[in-house]
Amino acid sequence: MRIAVTGAAGQIAYSLLFRLAHGDFLGPDQPIALHLLDLPASEGALQGVKMELDDSVFPLLKEVVLGSRAEEVFGGVHYAFLVGAKPRGPGMERKDLLADNGKIFVEQGKALNTCASKDVRVLVVGNPCNTNCLIALHHAPNLSPHQFHAMTRLDQNRAVFQLAQKARVDVADVSHVAIWGNHSSTQVPDFVHAKIHSREALEAISDHRWLESEFVSLIQKRGAQVIAARGKSSAASAANAAIDAMRSLVVPTPHGQWFSSGVYSANNPYGIDEDLVFSFPCSSQGRGDYAIVGGLEMNSFLKEKIDLTQKELIEERDLVRGLLR
Repeated sequence: MRIAVTGAAGQIAYSLLFRLAHGDFLGPDQPIALHLLDLPASEGALQGVKMELDDSVFPLLKEVVLGSRAEEVFGGVHYAFLVGAKPRGPGMERKDLLADNGKIFVEQGKALNTCASKDVRVLVVGNPCNTNCLIALHHAPNLSPHQFHAMTRLDQNRAVFQLAQKARVDVADVSHVAIWGNHSSTQVPDFVHAKIHSREALEAISDHRWLESEFVSLIQKRGAQVIAARGKSSAASAANAAIDAMRSLVVPTPHGQWFSSGVYSANNPYGIDEDLVFSFPCSSQGRGDYAIVGGLEMNSFLKEKIDLTQKELIEERDLVRGLLR
């Protein structure tokens, strides 16, 4: 199985690649080839990453392809982790970041459309990932929009930890956590449907004021807190979440449970605008297919927050309208 990783000389990829080569994504019996894409200026660093992969003698890793042109690197890939994106610089407005990164994802969408396996599954990690994902899928008409995902699994993982810590339970005792909307400061971590020891989180945690204020804010701002603490953005936890996100597509979801993913919103059961990449609770039967989990009732708190994150995604889409097919 051929796995592409963009931004392959960067921080997140450095944490991701060795786990992919070890078999943490597709398992201990699946040989893989890694296709690594980065800018021409990163050629030396990319060669260094390959040297380290070679020197790690991973039995499952049969080939490493390097390049700076998406059309070459994406050839025949079955999975694509689109990690690389331009970071937001000092004084840069969100619209400028969207415009600059949008051009990257136009080209990568086109390359996936013409060069990747027709069954490719794509996870966009580079921010702003929801709208970058929307741009890419619009430029891949030969692929289904449902083959594209934006990563909100890191947000879900963060929410699980905070709920477990508050309830003083193990993280394995927390389930049914969902992230709605945009991977941004408007995202909606859903504690209403979450469960702790199979009880509703609202029963297990009596401090509802904490849930509606501090908990939501913690998840929305966790990335900024990591940057403030370590001087760099989340890398290892993002790589871990990327593997979690893709594994959720290839491993069947346990009955009655779900995972969070930013997916194309057409025909969604919650009345969200139908041309967005919006995070919903999803379930999978494996093989890369998924369905949005329907039938979840929304209280007034969730409705208000979901309206805000949808509004932000619509505004982002309007800013990149010229990049959409």
